[in-house]
Amino acid sequence: MNRNGSRLLIALFVCLNQLFLTGAGAGEVVDRIVAEVNDEIITMSELQNMAKGVEARGGVSPGSKEDHQMQRQMLESLIDRKLAKVEAKKRGITLTEKEMAQAMEKFMRRNNLPNEETLSKALSQAGLTMKELKQQIADQIIQERLLLAMVGQKVVVRDADIRRVYDEMHKEGGTQVHLRIIKLPIPPGGTEAQKSELQQKAEAIVKEAQHGASFSDLAKKFSVEQADMGFISLADINPRLAERLAQLKSKEVAPVQVPEGFQLIQVVERRSGQARSFEEAAPEIKEMLTQRELEKHFDEWIKTLRAKAHIKIML
Repeated sequence: MNRNGSRLLIALFVCLNQLFLTGAGAGEVVDRIVAEVNDEIITMSELQNMAKGVEARGGVSPGSKEDHQMQRQMLESLIDRKLAKVEAKKRGITLTEKEMAQAMEKFMRRNNLPNEETLSKALSQAGLTMKELKQQIADQIIQERLLLAMVGQKVVVRDADIRRVYDEMHKEGGTQVHLRIIKLPIPPGGTEAQKSELQQKAEAIVKEAQHGASFSDLAKKFSVEQADMGFISLADINPRLAERLAQLKSKEVAPVQVPEGFQLIQVVERRSGQARSFEEAAPEIKEMLTQRELEKHFDEWIKTLRAKAHIKIML
């Protein structure tokens, strides 16, 4: 995989909460209805597609109680998304072609992608299509606009809070981690026996890595793919994963489960990032704090939509 493609893949699961890394290993599953939401239905394939947008999961075995709980949580999120999407349509909240193009340009800049061809190749490797990516981005923007319309007036971000976050995360540049990743995808239509075998391979690789074996040697020995992600700021990584990586010592490995299999993430080394001025960082920090406050109010608001809706779960 080329470097631009690799950076996109890690960005999809650790940098953007809505667009995360997945692979084409979802398997050949017969589609079925898993929920009804008023006049809308949610299918198993939609649930699987949403799994492509879920952050990497550490220590969760396929088919376990925790895995089923996560699947149910994803379904609940899909129900919320369906309700919000219908409400946005009622209120005339849309996204123009020009705005969609601007959103795609912003996405590509954030992921250091020079052109759409590079993006398409990386998405193909991740098991996503350009249409799916654009739809996820559009849905997210529309939902954010709906949130602003419904609860935005309740959100207040103080300058003092922006300054506090800047002093904590950006004043000294923050910590950057050099990451390497080994991917262990489940074959399309993989059986439980194959999944179990894959988990055992992941555990064997982690064990040898803990005893000093290099990722390069392990990738060759076990015939798996290795990607060097270079240095990434912990502030740009999904908070839950960033917290886990922050606890690792250099050369240690964190095994995480993703919808298509397993990924082994190694922290090669750490360094201090380049400091950013308050003026440079403030807009980004304000956006983050605003989103955090919006999400707090969203949970309460969505309950009012659920109370009026007909919801039947068949998962």
